[in-house]
Amino acid sequence: MIDLTVAQIAEIVGGTLADISPQAAAKLHVTGTVEFDSRAIGPGALFLALPGARADGHDYADSAVQAGAVAVLAARPVGVPAVVVPPAPQPEHAGGGLAGVLEHDTDGSGAAVLAALAKLAKAVAAELVAGGLTIVGITGSSGKTSTKDLVAAVLQPLGEVVAPPGSFNNELGHPWTVLRATRDTDFLVLEMSARHPGNIAALADIAPPAIGVVLNVGTAHLGEFGSREVIAQTKSELPQAVPASGVVILNVDDPAVAAMAHVTSAWVIRVSRADKTESGASDIWADNVSLDELARPRFTLHAMNAQGAVEAEVRLGVYGDHQVTNALCAGAVALQCGASIDQGAAALAEAGPVSRHRMHVTTRADGVTVIDDAYNANPDS
Repeated sequence: MIDLTVAQIAEIVGGTLADISPQAAAKLHVTGTVEFDSRAIGPGALFLALPGARADGHDYADSAVQAGAVAVLAARPVGVPAVVVPPAPQPEHAGGGLAGVLEHDTDGSGAAVLAALAKLAKAVAAELVAGGLTIVGITGSSGKTSTKDLVAAVLQPLGEVVAPPGSFNNELGHPWTVLRATRDTDFLVLEMSARHPGNIAALADIAPPAIGVVLNVGTAHLGEFGSREVIAQTKSELPQAVPASGVVILNVDDPAVAAMAHVTSAWVIRVSRADKTESGASDIWADNVSLDELARPRFTLHAMNAQGAVEAEVRLGVYGDHQVTNALCAGAVALQCGASIDQGAAALAEAGPVSRHRMHVTTRADGVTVIDDAYNANPDS
């Protein structure tokens, strides 16, 4: 996180100081990370006191300070320097990954701390964007994490990248990841998940993306949304959040995604496995797709730039035909961020599986190949 005093944090989140004077808070700096697990605390950290299924973070405030935290963001005084925010009602539609926070939030303390965390992340993101940070947002019913990992990989040769671990993409993981960025960060890559309309808009409000990527519209969380049409409307909240100066990358092989070109004022890049689709000519596409003996895709990557058509051969280090579309979207991001098509192809070739349980392929000494694709988020994936 960027260096902020405890007094500045209190002002940003609308909190009050507890167990520390205003004079001391103005001199006490948070120079480390923001953590909700007291075991992850390091020097200069800010500790988030969140309720959980087995424990309440408020009860671990003292141990967090002893481990190096300089202050706590809490919903009540905790006996150590803290910024206290008043309890708040739970959001009407909390994201699905918050069972350990809001489902055990009997007094509104978790909702209060999460709301304050969002305010802090929004303020930090705004300052970093003003300093040159590029934010990339990715959504879709499936493939978000694999694509996020590929995007992070293709951007690493271009600058410092921050991206969430695994699928940490909800109302807790999203601002937590934003606050991982520093003044040295060039690219912030974020997944945006949803279980209800408005979830993606809320996440995009915290960290407005300059580049938005929409992969597909499936049936994930259909029980919560009610229909695939509502899912499409919710996914379209990402391209709607990208400003006119930004770029929206759409997988137009999915008609529901292709239709999102009409909801954004940003420049639209159409990505496909064909040079033309029902939505028109593709801007970035693949042909000559094949799989090697381990199902790693090979294809020719085509793109249009100011000089005309360019192409490069790509051999992916990740597994499965479905990764072709993910790689095309990642390549599109790389090109928009300044990479040449050859640089993008080389970075894609070097990218391997990162997040656990998503097409991790290993071959045992006896020749048996083991495929771990156990994450199994939804039938489409």
